[in-house]
Amino acid sequence: MITDLPPIDHARRVAAMCGGASGTTLYTDLADMRWLTGFVGSNGWAVVRHDELIVGTDGRYGEKACEDTAGSGATVIVEHQAVALHERLVQVLGTGAVGLDSSSVSHAVWERLANAVHLVHQPSPVSVLRRTKDEAEVARIEAAAACADSALAVVEPQLCGMTEADVRMELEYQLRLHGADDRSYDTIVAAGPDHGARPHHAASGRTIIEGDTVTIDVGALVDGYHSDMTRSWVMGEATEHQREIYELVSVAQQAGLDTITPGVAARDVDASCRQVFVDAGYGDWFIHGTGHGVGLDIHESPYHSASSAEIILEGYVVTVEPGLYRGGFGGFRIEDLVLVTKPVNGTGHRVLTHSPKRELN
Repeated sequence: MITDLPPIDHARRVAAMCGGASGTTLYTDLADMRWLTGFVGSNGWAVVRHDELIVGTDGRYGEKACEDTAGSGATVIVEHQAVALHERLVQVLGTGAVGLDSSSVSHAVWERLANAVHLVHQPSPVSVLRRTKDEAEVARIEAAAACADSALAVVEPQLCGMTEADVRMELEYQLRLHGADDRSYDTIVAAGPDHGARPHHAASGRTIIEGDTVTIDVGALVDGYHSDMTRSWVMGEATEHQREIYELVSVAQQAGLDTITPGVAARDVDASCRQVFVDAGYGDWFIHGTGHGVGLDIHESPYHSASSAEIILEGYVVTVEPGLYRGGFGGFRIEDLVLVTKPVNGTGHRVLTHSPKRELN
């Protein structure tokens, strides 16, 4: 476990949210709650008003909720029964309008609450603030990225002859050995002409052999914050076609990285990568978006896609991950995690993932 991390100033976040509050806002998204209050649990809610922050949870997290939120100034409510906790929430919310992001709850939960209080859909202000990472958050993401770099460095030389599942298990063991709290997501190990063509293939008992394309997508979790990285190889001597496709992915990924700077449209990041493939006649081999934000969730706004209307801003942490895939061939993806920075010498980002992007033999 990594312990030498700068503290997160939850009190400052709460003061900003409460100070700017003009009514009552309810938060049920657990990542929003963690960002605002420090609470880490699987069930709870937070209510923000101009002059107070109230956190509610069940009996499993009573003491932990008090400990987690100590730096936020929250008042903690604990009820052992779900019905009682719901009744306390209704009591806390009162009779005025209550803002709640409808995307953070199920329809059933919304309906149940709406029968008791005056709910109004309000996009989560916290989810917007979460996009811009402060120094403490960047430190956690960077530490998670370093864990993944170290794990991959140990496992990569052993790939040929291992099964996909064994590679996954060894990587996830090495993540923890190098200080991660957990894996960031189900580690992807996709090898060969069929599995390699699936961007989110679930690792299987297939043995990695000479001639295979291999794609590994691995990330670590450190104090709630994620990292995300993908590297690809050919086992042994690459064919001319494999080298051509890998080079295209490499060029496209660099084009995407070169586009990342404050103020750029997320769709332009996608377009810069996609155009490389279209110009080479491989546009239909690129079957997913070019990237996404990363933080307390592994997939956060902004999303780099042709349909995105979002703008990339300083302080965002995003991925750039173009790939080409085709059944019978396999596939390649190269992904880096980058912090968007104030432009320096023409570069408006800093790469946080450092595993080598190896040339094919």
